[in-house]
Amino acid sequence: MNEKLVFKHGILASFYSRVLTPFLSKDERIDAESLSQLALEVLGQVSLRRTWPGVSEVISAAGDNLRIVDGRLEQEIFGCQFKNPVGLAAGFDKNGIAAGLWDQFGFGFAELGTVTMKGQPGNTRPRLFRLAYEQAALNRMGFNNNGADKMLRTLQKQCLKKPGNRSFILGINLGKSKVTPLELASEDYATSLELLAPQADYVVINVSSPNTPGLRELQSAKQLRRLVKRLRVIEMCPPLLVKIAPDLENWAIDEIANFACEERLAGLIAVNTSLDRLGLGKRLLVQTGRTLGEEQGGLSGSPLCLKALAVMRRLRASVGSDVPLIGVGGIDSPQAAWERIAAGASLVQLYTGWIFKGPDLVPSILEGFLSQLDLHGFKKISDVVGSEAPWI
Repeated sequence: MNEKLVFKHGILASFYSRVLTPFLSKDERIDAESLSQLALEVLGQVSLRRTWPGVSEVISAAGDNLRIVDGRLEQEIFGCQFKNPVGLAAGFDKNGIAAGLWDQFGFGFAELGTVTMKGQPGNTRPRLFRLAYEQAALNRMGFNNNGADKMLRTLQKQCLKKPGNRSFILGINLGKSKVTPLELASEDYATSLELLAPQADYVVINVSSPNTPGLRELQSAKQLRRLVKRLRVIEMCPPLLVKIAPDLENWAIDEIANFACEERLAGLIAVNTSLDRLGLGKRLLVQTGRTLGEEQGGLSGSPLCLKALAVMRRLRASVGSDVPLIGVGGIDSPQAAWERIAAGASLVQLYTGWIFKGPDLVPSILEGFLSQLDLHGFKKISDVVGSEAPWI
């Protein structure tokens, strides 16, 4: 990692590069899920105590080194004021235990979940595999989470401000409980939303995870229409977005785009993890002794970048400027983030790239954006959306 950036962005980035990066450099070192859980549990305890004397000062000092504040990065999208366009993707903070902290890492928004109506353990372990050389991961977690009712209590304990009064945006990603049959999916999602709507600035309908049997069948326009209509009648329903898979045929992408325009969805998120092995089918997993082609689960990280970029371009061409898009998948550098926005995304999200690169990635991306704005002569980041302006 660039030592100047480590110094500039503070002790947290330095700690990450010196202590955690060595563990992420090899597939077989500390189990990927165990390492993530340990980090999240620590953050969860800090989030509960973030207003305590002493703790608040340390958090603020760390945040000052990671936050980039510049009016050119701000946008109003589906009624929400985003301080900057870089967010934490769903999947890391599944239960919302660190919801009060994510802005301190420089994120303009964070997406909690995926949460289901009923708490569920997910699939058997091991279910998360680090592919260090490729800067990628394979996961088959299976929506492991504590359930919507417990997430509500977790968020309430953190004494978060109400939507619209926070310094950053919180989304909640909803999935279907594994035990719920597809014909009852709408009620399953609705029960979760009824509980969590007052806590969310926006809500994502996740119908694209490859790790819940049958879930992707809900991506059809017919199924989505039934689901969206059911959720919209809920009191205080936040803006609704749908997250799609990267493995859809072009006609299916166009169908979802047309549906989003017809139903006036708040936005679309592209993409989830991929069932495509993206040329890595023969890659051996040391933890199981099997190849990626033989393993179940979704692939994320750097190998997904070009495919996710192509889906973004297809979506933007289909929806025009009518539907805001959020880009996720393989974004692990300022250039990758810029290219996703230039292709049509108004916002981008990080997960696997952030794990490998560390907290320095967010300010590095934002600094990259500001530099590119100057080089191209754009006044603000919203001017870049769909412009296809190259990284220079």
